[in-house]
Amino acid sequence: MKLGFLTAIVPDLSLEDVVAFAVAEGFECLEVCCWPPGKAERRYAGVTHIDVVDLDEARATGIRDLFEKNGLLISGLGYYPNPLAPDPAEAELAVEHIKTVIRAAPLLGVTQVNTFVGRDWTKTIDEQWAQFVETWVPIVAVAEEQGVRIGIENCPMIFTGDEWPGGKNLAATPKVWRRMFEEIPSPGFGLNFDPSHFVWQHMDYLKPLREFKKRIFHVHAKDVRVDHNDLDDVGILATPLEYHKPKLPGLGDVNWGRFFSVLSDTGYDGPVVVEVEDRAYEGSLERRKQALTQSLRFLRGFV
Repeated sequence: MKLGFLTAIVPDLSLEDVVAFAVAEGFECLEVCCWPPGKAERRYAGVTHIDVVDLDEARATGIRDLFEKNGLLISGLGYYPNPLAPDPAEAELAVEHIKTVIRAAPLLGVTQVNTFVGRDWTKTIDEQWAQFVETWVPIVAVAEEQGVRIGIENCPMIFTGDEWPGGKNLAATPKVWRRMFEEIPSPGFGLNFDPSHFVWQHMDYLKPLREFKKRIFHVHAKDVRVDHNDLDDVGILATPLEYHKPKLPGLGDVNWGRFFSVLSDTGYDGPVVVEVEDRAYEGSLERRKQALTQSLRFLRGFV
């Protein structure tokens, strides 16, 4: 396994500066954010460390050289929109840019793209399943043509009122994954697994490692702390940020020793990428850098 981080937490740094920091701290890979240039629609989104829209061979060669001369790998290209949004224009933009990211990956020598499948949060899963299939079969076909694997993160995207009650990502539970992989059985369609999203849903985050071991392409290292006093006050049907907080690895409820014990038993040897969403470390660029360094030191005890 190789340790890295998702570049969304340092949007104020250039790609060159992100690489320099990563190498100086001892990281081995980066998941590089590839949103379309423009204003972010939510926190941790809208970050463009590689502009794939205007990517040509010359620019791609420069990026490959930057990583190669620093001994750093790109674990994947990251873009996490809602390709099943109820607004057709938003959905179309998301779908087309996912395809653009996929087509850019081979130019960069990358074989992994990470994203969400999306969801209309006002509908049940069954009510939008046909739209999921219609949307994702062509995306997966593009990935197969390009020799690129797709890793779907398991975040339900239910945090704020505008994402309630269904969330903005269908692929949040093993039951949905089984149906998803039966519907689209491509071996290049898999998961970017984050154990923290199972903690606040009161689910076992170890069982999926065994059942879906052939589908786990990429791992996010993020922790979460469930505040039971708050949960007792607002109940499980409240918006989740009312009773839990994303934390750095080691500062929440994930048992990382057990997690890596089972993960290594499955034969996983891919990237483990720190995703910082801990508000306690967001006061400044230096604090966000500290969050990454602290996470790396903690995870070195297991990887």
